[in-house]
Amino acid sequence: MRFDKPIGTYLLAAPTLWALVIAAGGAPSPDLLLIFVLGVVVMRAAGCTANDLADRHLDGHVERTRTRPLVTGALTPGEALVLLLLLLLAALALVLLTNPLTVKLAPIGAALALVYPFMKRVTYLPQFVLGAAFSWSIPMAFAATTGELTPGLWWLFGANLLWTVVYDTQYAMVDREDDLQVGIKSTAILFGNLDRRIIGMMQLCCLGCFWATGYAFDLGHVYVLSIMMVAGLFAWHQWLIKDRDPKACFKAFNQSKWIGVIVLLGLVGQFTVNNVITG
Repeated sequence: MRFDKPIGTYLLAAPTLWALVIAAGGAPSPDLLLIFVLGVVVMRAAGCTANDLADRHLDGHVERTRTRPLVTGALTPGEALVLLLLLLLAALALVLLTNPLTVKLAPIGAALALVYPFMKRVTYLPQFVLGAAFSWSIPMAFAATTGELTPGLWWLFGANLLWTVVYDTQYAMVDREDDLQVGIKSTAILFGNLDRRIIGMMQLCCLGCFWATGYAFDLGHVYVLSIMMVAGLFAWHQWLIKDRDPKACFKAFNQSKWIGVIVLLGLVGQFTVNNVITG
């Protein structure tokens, strides 16, 4: 479940919290906040479990993953499958506490999370499937908060999808040589020597989507400042990955959690300023 490696939970929590804050005008209800935070923890654990089940015959050939419990025999596939089912049942129980629209959207998010591990076998673009899975909490948060899917939310969805592809491509750059030998596909392999340039293009498009989100929801200077800080981090990450050193690429990936925090603080700060101005 990767509770010892919470970076994935942070990265999944970020867009969820962004969406809850925007949809609620700055102050999500405590009930929804608790439901979605627990949902993030449960679904991230479910995604990791599904991934390890799918990759149990491949992980032993990759340096970074060869000590996973299904590889070492610490757990059996049957035990992992039972855990996965329990986690999905817990996620279902949580989503049933929301409204009908959110419940209708939930199976799409679950399907994306479960199908992602198998995409690494059939396409060089599995990171885009992961991006969609990590972004699906955004329409769910809007649905749970407002009972509808506001058109502007899709700009935020696009920003997070692109950001996910960026940081997961950096992550895949760490494993590129092992993945080539095993036969796992990734954007890092597909992009080849153009990886930095394409990542840079996606970073620019991500910033554009963040800007469009601000325009769609009438967010002001505090939010814009946070996006400018994100742009600075993007530039720093380009510097880190310039030599494609695995340790530096992993560092860029690991620092991505701060982007989620910066955007969240920008949103909370913006709505706080708005509330002060309007009295």
